[in-house]
Amino acid sequence: MLARIIFFTAVSAATLAVILLATVSPSAQRRLQRSPPSPQLALSMYVQHAHLPSHRVHAGAQSGGALVFHHMLTEGPKNMSRIIGKAQGFIIPLEHFAHSAFNIIYLTFHTAEYSGSISIEAKLLQHRDREELEVVGGTGSFAFARGRAVFTRIGRGHASALAMYHVKLHLQFPDDRSQTIPG
Repeated sequence: MLARIIFFTAVSAATLAVILLATVSPSAQRRLQRSPPSPQLALSMYVQHAHLPSHRVHAGAQSGGALVFHHMLTEGPKNMSRIIGKAQGFIIPLEHFAHSAFNIIYLTFHTAEYSGSISIEAKLLQHRDREELEVVGGTGSFAFARGRAVFTRIGRGHASALAMYHVKLHLQFPDDRSQTIPG
């Protein structure tokens, strides 16, 4: 009987020791702390058509062909606003190509604060005055970016390619952007 009491006491003490060590140890404290949210960034800019004919290219857009564009990114809506980069893309608006991997909009930034590009998936374009699209990656200052891009038409041109758009980017980045891609 005494042996059972000693055995039960030893097992209870060992169990208590394991539980205490699991909750008091520094590694357990790190796991119990809530991880901080991923770094976030919100940007606002305007997409304006370039005033040079060579910057507007339509490859049969009126007949249902591809739309290739090269526009300016500016800080503000005025024509003389500071240029902060460019918006380029290749979109196939045909219904059977609507989910084409080519339907991507690239925003490239060249400023003191940001240098790099953002890739925005344009598969589900509805040709509305407000489009919410998915950010699928980036380079440079925007490496590993994910999030959404909200395009709002604020100018009315003869074609949607001539309209001006206000773009709001809502980006999230991984906690550790030093990740490497295995080669």
